[in-house]
Amino acid sequence: MERLIPLLTVFALAVSLTACAGTPTASADVPAPSETAAASETTEPATTPPTEAARGKVPTDFDEWPSNTFIATGSNYMYDDAEHVTFRTYFPIEAGGKTAYRFYFSNTVDSTWERGRYAFAGKPGGAYTIESARIADGGMTPEDGLTSLTDVTFDGAAARDVAPGETFWSDPVTIDIPAGHSLVWEWTLTGTDIPCIRMTELAYSVAVTESGTVYNMDVPAPQLIGAQRQTRRLVCLGDSITQGAQTTPYANAFWVAQLSRALGAEWSVWDLGLGYARASDCVLGGDWLERAKTGDIVTVAFGTNDLAAGQYGKTVPCTATDIEGWLRTIVQALTDAGCTVILFNAPPFDYDAETEAVRVALNERIPVIAAETGAAYFDWASLLSSPDDPAVPRYGGHPNDEGCQVIADAFLEQFAALFG
Repeated sequence: MERLIPLLTVFALAVSLTACAGTPTASADVPAPSETAAASETTEPATTPPTEAARGKVPTDFDEWPSNTFIATGSNYMYDDAEHVTFRTYFPIEAGGKTAYRFYFSNTVDSTWERGRYAFAGKPGGAYTIESARIADGGMTPEDGLTSLTDVTFDGAAARDVAPGETFWSDPVTIDIPAGHSLVWEWTLTGTDIPCIRMTELAYSVAVTESGTVYNMDVPAPQLIGAQRQTRRLVCLGDSITQGAQTTPYANAFWVAQLSRALGAEWSVWDLGLGYARASDCVLGGDWLERAKTGDIVTVAFGTNDLAAGQYGKTVPCTATDIEGWLRTIVQALTDAGCTVILFNAPPFDYDAETEAVRVALNERIPVIAAETGAAYFDWASLLSSPDDPAVPRYGGHPNDEGCQVIADAFLEQFAALFG
């Protein structure tokens, strides 16, 4: 069984944050540059993202069921052994009201955790059984209890056996979740090596076993909390800084959540950030990247873990040329899919001198990558660097609440025409 944190400690924290929990403006998240003339250049995209017709894309289920939460919903780890374990997770929603939902699942790990000793990009999950699944209105806080409990089925059945590497959808289900409340996803699983997301203090989640109920940071959940809503789609693809690491617990102060609040329910903001993720994971072109291709606008923010942890299976550090090649491939794949891409550079992270030199070299190339692939460019490294030393993070390696506000404000100002 994965490491679990006593429920009462975390539950007390969740209750103390009643004012912000479960709302589109607050409620759940936290895991875990050098300046040149070229770096000052920006590439401005078109003022509106292309329509489906203009993109020449055949509509898919993802087009009909965009995300309705800004909490990250990928997988970067595995829950090793579940025997009739019920997982209950609270997702703040972007658009409230009576809505049809549909949920998407991928039984493959999206990105590498640490050095990949247990979970790595592209690793198929094990066989497991969904014994039951349901959704509910989770209220403003977990203390409110569950109402409007509604069963979720799969091809008309309450239970489903899941094969390694399989992808699948639930059946549509309708529920009324008032604005400011959380949608609760609850399912009971038996199996081994179930892909999950390490969601320390991101979305409030518990595991119910024969031994009792405990707070759970390794969360098996759908890869998409999809709702039938007419909306434009922003996908944020990246690592733990995108996922929301080390901002205030359960306060939704991370920059993706702040973008969601600012843009309102007219936009679906789908967080595809994952702790420890790197460009060398995403470039494999697995289901993670395919999900990102469904966005109208896609932000791409990698580099930190490519520099700090390196490529899975390799013992030598990544070079700036390595990372540049992966970023070019990712951006080009998204552009070819008809997405408007915004490429971020690599922020400071208290690296040693040798690694910092690689970051500087990479950041000199990222505006060029953007220009040559038709992407826009966002220089968050300069925003997050200490004024006295660009190698030092001003708001922490994982930007704190203030740093995330700086990111969101600058992003929305630079791309106001695109999101207007």
